This record gives sequence, structure tokens and C-alpha cells, in this order.
Amino acid sequence: SNAHFCVSVIHPCYGYSFMDYFLKYFLIMCNLLFTVLGLLILALGVWGLISKESFAQEKISSIGTDPMLVVLSVGFLLTALCLSGCVGALRENRCLLKLFSATVLVLIAVQVIVAIVAHTLQDQIEGNLRSGMLVAMARYQDDLDLRFITDEIQSNLQCCGVDNYRDWEINIYYNCSAPGVLACGVPATCCVDPLENGTVWNSQCGVGAQLLDEFTAQSVIFLGGCLGEIFRWIEHHEGLIGIIVTVVFGVQILILFITIRLLERINRHKV
Repeated sequence: SNAHFCVSVIHPCYGYSFMDYFLKYFLIMCNLLFTVLGLLILALGVWGLISKESFAQEKISSIGTDPMLVVLSVGFLLTALCLSGCVGALRENRCLLKLFSATVLVLIAVQVIVAIVAHTLQDQIEGNLRSGMLVAMARYQDDLDLRFITDEIQSNLQCCGVDNYRDWEINIYYNCSAPGVLACGVPATCCVDPLENGTVWNSQCGVGAQLLDEFTAQSVIFLGGCLGEIFRWIEHHEGLIGIIVTVVFGVQILILFITIRLLERINRHKV
């Protein structure tokens, strides 16, 4: 009988080739790694919500607009998707593998559509980004997430405001008509040297900066806006970004190909 010549450890009579086993366990390992990544993202989202006390009675009504909810959702969906692919490949479950491959195919299609739309609507995207940044500046003191993002952009890209440092007039606290000490100022992350003596953070280093002319202000704060710096950063790193996008897209195509091949093998041997 041919059964005596089957040498497989897992499915003795399926006649799988070495390549079939390699692809199957490669798919399992990939999905396992992405499942762990999804769990880490999920944990980050939960930690973010808990650390900000988003579940407190006075904050629970606005939890729907919390950016950490997006992080949590992405982590949950990634974990669920990759876990289904991992279990489906391990158990050779056709339903799970079909669900997994269909979802990956939809994700690939969505990414292609988004890339095409982003390329054709560059000017509109720039306008929407400008509007979003202005909203973040206006809500700087009221939203910890927007404040954190704004500070990170300004300090890392060494910029201030959207188009220039005077954009901070849009904020009610930094507006020159404001009664407080922050009037006509900018946040400390706009400062060229926010540290006094290199050790102590000086949160008042941007006070009155909007009243300075550009020549005087350039020694105190960054003059350039962050919108231009963001696009310059993208242009400067477009090679690296292109490699990352290509690798991520290629991995998805490869995973889809392996899943389809595994499904074909399972269907062939289980008919």
C-alpha cells in the first residue's frame, strides 16, 4: 500500500511536500508574531485609557473621541485577524483560513485605494492637515493627547506653529488679548533652548515671543512652521518610507499567496 511510503509526521498520508510544510509553518510563525504585536498594541491602548483615567465617571462620556480608543481597536483587530490565521493554519481549518485570506485581500485593496486617493488629493490632504493642526493648537491646554502630539512634533522637528510661530495666536491662552502670563507667548517646545543651564525645564521660555520681530525671535524660538517641516521630513526620508511600505505590502501579498496555496492543498486532500 502507498500508506507505507508516507513519511509525514503530522499528516502521514497527505503527501505534502517539504515546501508545503515550510510555507504552512512560515504562515503560522508570521501570524504568531503579528498576534504578539497586536496584543502589545492592545495593551498600550488599555494602559493609555487607564493612565488618563478615561473610565472615570466624569470622562466616560467623551471616551468615544479618545485617540487611545483607536490604538485599542487596531490592537484588537490585528490580534483577532492574525490569531484566526495562526489557528486556521495550525488546525488546517478551511473556514478560518477563508476568513483570514478574504480579510487580508480586503486590507490590500483598501491600502491600494488609499494610496491612489492620497496621490490624487495631495493639496486637499495638506489643507486638511493644516486645519487639524490648527484645531490641535486651539485645544492645546484642554486635550492632553493633542498637547502631547503637538509638543512631540515641535520639539523633534524644531518648528513652531503651523506656518510660523505667530499661529499660536489662535489659542485663547496664547492670544495677545488673553489676561494671563501666557499672552502673546508660545509653548516651551517652540524654544531653541528650553532648558536653563542644560538641566531645568523652563516652561516660561516662550513668554512674549509673538511680540518679537523675526530677527530677535530666532535666537529664542524656532521660526519655521511645522507643516512645511513635516513635508520636508517626508521628502528627506522618502527612500526609507518607500522600503517600509514595499516590505509591508509584500509581506501581505506573500501571506495571502501562502494562505491560498494551503487552502488548495487542504481542499485537495479533504475532498
